[in-house]
Amino acid sequence: MTAQALAGLLADETRLRVFSAVVLGAVTPAEITSATGVKAKDVTLALRKLTSGGLVADDKGQLTAASGTFKEVLRSPARAKRTAAAAEPGTGDESTDSLLRTFVDGDRLLGVPSRLGRRRTVLAHLAHRSFRSGERYPERAVNDILRVWSEGSGTDHVALRRYLIELDVLDRADGVYWLRAEAATGS
Repeated sequence: MTAQALAGLLADETRLRVFSAVVLGAVTPAEITSATGVKAKDVTLALRKLTSGGLVADDKGQLTAASGTFKEVLRSPARAKRTAAAAEPGTGDESTDSLLRTFVDGDRLLGVPSRLGRRRTVLAHLAHRSFRSGERYPERAVNDILRVWSEGSGTDHVALRRYLIELDVLDRADGVYWLRAEAATGS
C-alpha cells in the first residue's frame, strides 16, 4: 500500500471515525455505531473499505486495527527515497519540470493539461509517484490513490483513471490495474 492509498482510506470522515472507534477498542459494528453515532449501514460500508484496504482486521467477528499497515508504509526506505526525490520534479529537463510545477503541487494535481502530450507527461508523473512497477492494484485502491491526487483539481478520480488507461500509462484486466512496462521505463 502506498502512503497516498492510506491517506485516501482515511480522508473520508466516516471511515476515519469508524477507524478511530476500532483503535479505541470498539470490536463490533454495533459498538462502533454506538461510539460514533454513525448509521449502521455507513459503518458497514466503511468497515468493508477499511478491511479491504488492510487497516482493519476481522477475526471471527472481533475487529482490530491493523497497525502493521502504517508500519509498512512508514518503514519502506525505497518509498521514502522516492517521495523525497519526487518532491520537486527534477527530471533534468527544464521544460518538463516547468510543466510539472504548473500542474502538480506535491501530492496534489492542480489541473490536467488539455494538450495530449502534456497530459500524458503529467499523468505519467502522477502514476510513477503512486504505483510501483510490477505490483497489481484492485480498482478500489486505484480510486483511493487517485481521489487524493484529484482533490481540488477540478478533475475527478474516475476521469484520471480513464486518462491513465487511454494514455497507456496503466493497464487493466478484470478490475485489476498495473503500471504498464513501457510507462515504468519512461518510453
